[in-house]
Amino acid sequence: MKKQGFNPYLPSWEYIPDGEPYVFDGRVYVYGSHDRFNGYAYCLNDYVCWSAPEDDLSDWRYEGVIYRRNDDPKNPDGDMCLYAPDVAKGPDGRYYLYYVLNRLPIVSVAVCDTPAGKYEFYGYVHYKDGTLLGERPGDEPQFDPGVLVEGDNVYLYTGFCMYNDKSRKGPMVTVLEPDMLTVKEGPVHIAPSAPYSKGSGYEGHEFFEAPSIRKVNDSYYFIYSSIKFHELCYATSKYPTKDFVYRGVIVSNNDIGIDSYKPAGKPMYYGGNNHGSIVQIKDKWYIFYHRHTNGTNFSRQACLEPIQILDDGSIPQVEMTSCGPNGGPLEGRGEYPAYIACNLFCGFEEAYTAGPNDWMDCRFPKITQDGKDGDEEPGYIANMRDGACAGFKYFDCRGVGRVTVKTRGGWGTMELLTAWDGKPIGSIPIYGSTEWKEYSADIAIPDGVHALYFRYRGRSPLSFAAFRLEKGD
Repeated sequence: MKKQGFNPYLPSWEYIPDGEPYVFDGRVYVYGSHDRFNGYAYCLNDYVCWSAPEDDLSDWRYEGVIYRRNDDPKNPDGDMCLYAPDVAKGPDGRYYLYYVLNRLPIVSVAVCDTPAGKYEFYGYVHYKDGTLLGERPGDEPQFDPGVLVEGDNVYLYTGFCMYNDKSRKGPMVTVLEPDMLTVKEGPVHIAPSAPYSKGSGYEGHEFFEAPSIRKVNDSYYFIYSSIKFHELCYATSKYPTKDFVYRGVIVSNNDIGIDSYKPAGKPMYYGGNNHGSIVQIKDKWYIFYHRHTNGTNFSRQACLEPIQILDDGSIPQVEMTSCGPNGGPLEGRGEYPAYIACNLFCGFEEAYTAGPNDWMDCRFPKITQDGKDGDEEPGYIANMRDGACAGFKYFDCRGVGRVTVKTRGGWGTMELLTAWDGKPIGSIPIYGSTEWKEYSADIAIPDGVHALYFRYRGRSPLSFAAFRLEKGD
């Protein structure tokens, strides 16, 4: 790798949620929605694409805008948003972009000769009589398309089911003709929504949104966001259109369910809706997902973690980390930006961003940036009040004896811990400044692989931009 890989793996000023990763011709391409920094709703920007060499997940390249909101004939004024898309390579070798506009119940399709070129509108998914899928009497609205192509069969997975909505029975699969538009079979339901889950095995993790599909060996993996919002779950089957059995959680964007370093039910980040999928890159598997920033639901960023697919087909839940794209711990030396924090919390426990008790609540720290959307301003952690803690995982520390933090505002100390509930191994005095300023102290970090937690103790809010690990004298 040219450099170390961090989460989020794209620049800190880019907001790409709902990531669908694929490997085409030796490069990893990620297709997703496009949030706006400091936005007021989901998915306000046009579709863009990023790609990386499959042997270097630190080296992401911006491919540009691939599709604009007003490229759809039903959205000439661009007043509808482009929700979560998917891309599939068709039987004809071209690339097909599937998406839903936020106020329509139908699936639109665009096409391109290359994975990340300019996509052109192609048509709407429809029945053989021309009726659009989603508009026939009895159809459930289409949402969050996920696509798998096998030979001349094109499998389209869609759905959105709120917890108490009995009009939505669950995610659907529709089989399309090789033209990528015409319905051949279906739609049929493949998993239950919450009102219809009793005795299904999905209880407590019923389908909410974000259907995605992958094939691993001879099994189909259906990845989706559950009614808990923050988790990406999976179900498997030997068939693409039936018999999907719930298997578990792959990742949670607040780490609920992980008990390796804290109680399973304790949130370690401000979570929210989640959307992503798995992909094999070289000989390793990864889960792509997103996190929430800026104290709202509307500025989400792309993250990834390595996963294991065990011999029985199961996928153990993985932690959120700062080092997912790196394939291992980060070097315990040098400067690191604070926006790569994978744990962020304070004394007031909250599992969700913009939850019922914390909408725009001034108690909570948040990852944000200066400037406006599109400005290439580095991210940082804002609003760290007394007791707020930012965690970074993991670092291979050898001979570290001095630690520096870069902060703005505040007045107090920054404590350093190697466990979220551990005792400080040292502290750094902070004297408030209206500009970014560095403060240092001699702190010996034990040799080994550690998480690093920076906990602020002070009387006024602090912003945290970066930290530096240096060899001791």
